[in-house]
Amino acid sequence: MADVFEWMDDWGPEKIIVVHDTKTGMKGMVVIDNTARGPGKGGCRMDPNMTLLDCFRLARTMTWKWAMADIFLGGAKAGIRNDPKSPYKEGIIRAYVKKIRKFLPDEYVFGNDMGFAEKDGAIALDEAEDMKAAVGTPAELGGLPYDELGITGYGVVEAAECAAPFRGVELNKATVSIQGFGAVGAFAAKFIKEKGSKVLAVSSIEGALYDPQGLDVDKLFALREKHGDKAVLKYGKGQQIPLGKELELEVDILVPGATGDVITEKNMKNMKAKMIVEGANFPTADVAQKYFHEKGILVVPDFVANAGAVMGAGKAMDNRYSCDLLEPQEVYDTVKRKMWKNVAMVLEESKRSRRLPREVALAISKERVLKAMELRGRIPKKKRG
Repeated sequence: MADVFEWMDDWGPEKIIVVHDTKTGMKGMVVIDNTARGPGKGGCRMDPNMTLLDCFRLARTMTWKWAMADIFLGGAKAGIRNDPKSPYKEGIIRAYVKKIRKFLPDEYVFGNDMGFAEKDGAIALDEAEDMKAAVGTPAELGGLPYDELGITGYGVVEAAECAAPFRGVELNKATVSIQGFGAVGAFAAKFIKEKGSKVLAVSSIEGALYDPQGLDVDKLFALREKHGDKAVLKYGKGQQIPLGKELELEVDILVPGATGDVITEKNMKNMKAKMIVEGANFPTADVAQKYFHEKGILVVPDFVANAGAVMGAGKAMDNRYSCDLLEPQEVYDTVKRKMWKNVAMVLEESKRSRRLPREVALAISKERVLKAMELRGRIPKKKRG
């Protein structure tokens, strides 16, 4: 068991909650990292391999992501260490919400993540008996179904389009490889294809698919609706390549859009993309980011590039008691405007100062969080001078 006190620094975490229900076998956690800019908000991930360290790292990423998007919410993350495909999923979710209900919604608000979709948010909302407890619920419950709308994938593509000129890439002629074909990767493929790019490879947990002539994204999207992760196996054309090799293809743009820690010191020298736009959280190790910066490979960092969902969630939070449903185009327009502003700000400063884009983005987020902490008296006087 990790010593959680070793994780605690000047930023947080403020609260770590671990819960267990013996009847359902539910094992869960919540990490509230930093609430200086607002109550904790972050997705709930349901994964049988979820760890407390995973939850902390994701909560810290949310702290920076909300600050970078300049939305007044705080970093938090929830996790349920159970199989999301379990036939008892509803009971597990209800048991989890019951255990953490006293923290909802004043200290934590539910969002969606891997293994936890809009219908699961509806169950969480029902068990919490508070309409403010969850965002990302079905539209019929006043929520914004951002997985259904592909808001994160849309934001990743807007980030790629804004960043492309910084690397001399023309998006309407670009070749793309995408790791992951879930809520992020599938929509990233859909939206980047609409920009004129050619998607050469996609992958899921079931395998990786490659065609140097370009994949039929519309066909894959339809197969995903029917077969889920097995869509890459049902496609019937192209080549099946080993999982992980989709990261190493010679393309203009690589989108790691599945899990974290996939680009490491061991494989970083195999990367041939001109740009890496991080759709997943922390997919690229620090040593790899430094190596890419030296080699001229542009990396748009995760908490900048994949912030589309938080931008959408911010609007949904403001709209929870409104009788008027949010129009999808209104959300897309907000994401595009914010994404272009943030990506340009980070990359222009990176170019000027020659610092890594991640270092620039982190400095912006930290400055905003620090100012809020100072104003609220959360920093000892000796640290203010």
